[in-house]
Parts: sequence; C-alpha cells; structure tokens
Amino acid sequence: MSEGKDCGGGDALSNGIKKHRTSLPSPMFSRNDFSIWSILRKCIGMELSKITMPVIFNEPLSFLQRLTEYMEHTYLIHKASSLADPVERMQCVAAFAVSAVASQWERTGKPFNPLLGETYELVRDDLGFRLISEQVSHHPPISAFHAEGLNNDFIFHGSIYPKLKFWGKSVEAEPKGTITLELLEHNEAYTWTNPTCCVHNIIVGKLWIEQYGNVEITNHKTGDKCVLNFKPCGLFGKELHKVEGFIQDKSKKKLCALYGKWTECLYSVDPATFDAYKKNDKKNTEEKKNSKQMSTSEESDEMPVPDSESVFVIPGSVLLWRIAPRPPNSAQMYNFTSFAMVLNEVDKEMESVIPKTDCRLRPDIRAMENGEIDQASEEKKRLEEKQRAARKNRSKSEEDWKTRWFHQGPNPYSGAQDWIYSGSYWDRNYFNLPDIY
Repeated sequence: MSEGKDCGGGDALSNGIKKHRTSLPSPMFSRNDFSIWSILRKCIGMELSKITMPVIFNEPLSFLQRLTEYMEHTYLIHKASSLADPVERMQCVAAFAVSAVASQWERTGKPFNPLLGETYELVRDDLGFRLISEQVSHHPPISAFHAEGLNNDFIFHGSIYPKLKFWGKSVEAEPKGTITLELLEHNEAYTWTNPTCCVHNIIVGKLWIEQYGNVEITNHKTGDKCVLNFKPCGLFGKELHKVEGFIQDKSKKKLCALYGKWTECLYSVDPATFDAYKKNDKKNTEEKKNSKQMSTSEESDEMPVPDSESVFVIPGSVLLWRIAPRPPNSAQMYNFTSFAMVLNEVDKEMESVIPKTDCRLRPDIRAMENGEIDQASEEKKRLEEKQRAARKNRSKSEEDWKTRWFHQGPNPYSGAQDWIYSGSYWDRNYFNLPDIY
C-alpha cells in the first residue's frame, strides 16, 4: 500500500508551483486555562450551531477545509477504478469511506463555522483530484462539495449538515447528508452517509473521540451493499474504534467480511472464516468474564484503554487500507495530519486565481494559524456581526440569498434532498461575488 505515502508529505508538487509546507506558522495555544463548562452548561440538549464559542476551542481550519480531508486517501478511489471485479471495487470504496473519517482521531479542536457564501478549493495534481466546496445554507449550516478526478475517472460529491448536540459530558456530531461516489469508467454510483462522531470529556479530563453507527454503502448499478458497523467503545473499551461488516449481493448473500479500526486499517476476509473467528472470540470473552467477577460501576466518560493497540489479523485476510503516520510535530499542531497541514497554505500566485470567498483569505482563521489569538477572536466576532447585518438587510429588502456554485435538487441515485454542483467554477470567472470577509 505504498501509495499511502503520497498523502501529504513535503516532496509532492501542487500545480507545479512549490513544495507543500510540513508545519503551521505557529504551534497551538494551551487550552488548559479555559473552562468550556462555563459556556456549555447553559446549553444542555441544545443544538450547538447557535452558540458562539471562544476561538481557543477552534482549530485554524474552516469546516469546508475539514470536509476536504475526506480526500486524503484518494488513491483508494483510483485503485477501485482500476479493478475489474465489482466486489473488489466495493472493498476499495468501503476502505475509502472508513479512511475518510480517520483524520478525526484526536482532532478535538472545532473547525470554524463557514460563513454563508464561503468557498474552498483544493487542487492536488499529485493525488489526482480537484475539489470545490461552498457554504450553501447558514440555518441549518450546510456545506456542499464536489470533487473530480483529474483523469476524469471519478466524481465524489455530497452535502453535509453537521448536527451537533451537547449531552452534559460529551458533544455528538451527526453528519446528516448523502455522500456519492461515481466511478465513471464503470458507470457505477455508490452512496452512503457518515457515522456519528462523539467528543467525550469536554468538561474535565482528556478529550477523546469515538465514531459509531451503521454506514450502508450501496452500489446502485449491481445492487451490492456494504454494511459497516462502527462500534461504540462499550464498557472496558474492548470495541474502541472497531469497524466491521459485510459486503452482500442484492439477495443478501454475504460475499466478503470487512474488519479493522477507523483509526488504523481495514482488512477483508472470507465471511465463513470471519464468523468462525467471531464465535471463538465471543466464547473466550465469556470465559474471561466468568473468571473475573466484574464490578459494575457507573459508566465512565474516561477514555478506555483497549486490550491491544492494533487489530488482530485473521489468517487469510487481505489489507485494504492502512493509515499514514502523523507527522512528528502533529501534537503541537492541533493533531493535524500531513494532509491537513497544507489545507490553509496560500502563496501570491494562488491568491491571484482563487475567488475572494475562499477561506484561505479569511482573516480570523489566518490570525489563529499565525498564533495571534486575540486578533483571531476579534476578527471572528467582526465577521459574525457582518454576516448578521447582511442577513438583516436581505430580510428588509425581501431578497433571497443565491448560492453561486451549487443548487438544491434530489440526489440522482438515492432521491434524497441534496445540493448539486452547477458547474463553471474552474472557468475562473469570478464576478459579483459577495463581500463576506
């Protein structure tokens, strides 16, 4: 899986301009002196998109940039395109869907809420894609994105409404919205939705993240489905980060089993072998349970320590995906991956072609990235007030907001409500853009 090394790194050229940076201009601030509880205690059970959070709890990226991290392991899409067997293609698509949420591990900083009309583009010649995204709605906050392979081999698009709920000790983010991947050479479309993400211990203790829920990937051409279960960690942490599931045909016959951890890797194996392994594993767990009289304590929000760090590889398994290691300076840089580290970089040449709505030009995020926390806070406040004033003016003149690069419509495969790319962004003809910064 050496292609995985392409993800980020300092030696790959983007658009033939220059090398990518491997670090941020300034390390992050300590959050230890700030109490998140003083803000959140007023909001139990409320939806968090309506609450203004101090900038110290953010990371210096917009949610539009955070969404772009789905693309880190694009090599899995290229690999799926190159395969003749539809089950092998589904394995690669499933690995891509799992890898798309892997960068969230230990990323406890909150991305900045995008402003209405904010955009973000990323062109990665080295990884073979380009992407455009736009904040298409403010209440509810909806971000739409559209990526395409530079060799016209795929289109990947979707719209995400990250519904955040606060439950006392944890914040839960349910990413509503459909994700669609089209493999153009095979005339195939796959759709799925992402798992729920939960940040624990937001009052005291070490913040930690888990993802849980079922992800169902449908191949709309063959009727094959892949059902993946992202497991909640459970008592004693045995299931922490685990993902497992099956690929089945349209008559629900199991064709292959998948297992691994969303923070680490994904394997495939024959379903009968997997079921036998699970049966044996369950028996061993029950024997252990009977030998230790476990004390039942109130469920803790502390991060459980899993039995073993890595995944037990069942004999006969095939590795589909393994995560690239984070850079050595990641802990001082908001736990960013190498890929995340370059998302906000900008140079004079890029500045002359991107539209003025691109979040690389957003002053509060730029100030935070540069370590200027007070300026970031003031700019964030100014931008939010500017957005409110613009909304007020529109309602006075009964003028509706018009999105620029996406329009609302049904998803062509699932029929669900979606935002579809309208085209023409890459013509670089940016007139009448809103002044949002």
